[in-house]
Amino acid sequence: MLLICFLRFCFLPFFSFTFLHFYFFYSFTLLPFYLFITFANMTKKICLYSFLVLLLLVSCGRPNTRAYQKSVNEFTTDFWVKTTPVKDQGHSELCWIYAMLATIESEHLMMGDSVNLSPDFTARMLLQDNAREYFFSRRDNPISMRGMGASMLRLLQRYGCEPYDTYYNREPVNYQVLCRKIEQMARASVSLHQFNDHLQNLLDNEIGFMPKFVFMLGVEYTPLQFAHSVCMPDEYLSLTSYTHHPFGQRFVLESPDNVLRDSFLNIPIDSLMHHLVAALRHGHPVCWEGDISEPGFSFEKGIATLPAAANGDQQYRRQRDFEARRTTDDHAMQLCGLAHDRKGNRFFIAKNSWGTNNPYGGYMYLSYDYVRLKTVAIFMSQKAFETGVRNGK
Repeated sequence: MLLICFLRFCFLPFFSFTFLHFYFFYSFTLLPFYLFITFANMTKKICLYSFLVLLLLVSCGRPNTRAYQKSVNEFTTDFWVKTTPVKDQGHSELCWIYAMLATIESEHLMMGDSVNLSPDFTARMLLQDNAREYFFSRRDNPISMRGMGASMLRLLQRYGCEPYDTYYNREPVNYQVLCRKIEQMARASVSLHQFNDHLQNLLDNEIGFMPKFVFMLGVEYTPLQFAHSVCMPDEYLSLTSYTHHPFGQRFVLESPDNVLRDSFLNIPIDSLMHHLVAALRHGHPVCWEGDISEPGFSFEKGIATLPAAANGDQQYRRQRDFEARRTTDDHAMQLCGLAHDRKGNRFFIAKNSWGTNNPYGGYMYLSYDYVRLKTVAIFMSQKAFETGVRNGK
């Protein structure tokens, strides 16, 4: 092999520049293949097959941009509310925190105020509460991180909030694993003081050291003072639509995730949809909670639809599915826009919290019928609700 290379370089000066360039490229490009064949005693045929397989693997690794482009062009945006970047809740049950914070952020963005809030701060406050309760309980029930948008508002008014850049983890925290660690720690602790010390050290290591103050535009805030600057008490309304309670009255929604037993204003589904659309049309975001167990819900495709539009009383069907537990409070997202497809079908644009790995960069398109049937509750600002009152129902 070395002799062949030596003879080539000896006779290269006698050839033209074109042949020189060709032989130079040929020698140094295929030299690794020759050495590989010599070292492994493999035939030229096997080497050729390996090279073809390599080319195939490289081509399969490229994203299918044509398929994505086709999906992206399927919808036309009618109204769009400004949003902060899509986040990733990771292995956690904290969609309700991400969705409610995203709604508060967009409400400020539409007013010209830049706000990006930390989900990990609220998660830590919730975890501390649940850990203390678990320590004093019989420790039969595991620690849960589930909740609703109203729970997020309650925690914000109790503990405050912090900006996203002040308190966040570069990789999503696995809160499910963290809950199990805290349970083991509680069972091994002999006193609350000992448990609290170990708990704070664990949370600092797993989530990050928590600053005591917030610095914004040269001003120092406590987390509670900062929270009151972005969300005042009773600024948001909780709405639902079921017939087992009178319309026009508030009631404690019978959802397993309503752990703090918050009350919701009950209105007919037609009124709820009117307020939802009116809010988005006038630049107000909405926090949505509902069922995602339907086969037509696909984050990978970025769309949620029902098989066919059902005839009959939609209010009755909603009640029937809720009582039969075919509609459950599975997930929460921020609704941030309105759109339509090529056939004129109406869709809501939703900002999810599962990262950006779908055709719409983490956003989804929920059909009007899907939202109408599968909504469990929504949360909007008082201003957004008043917009609906001024414009109809």
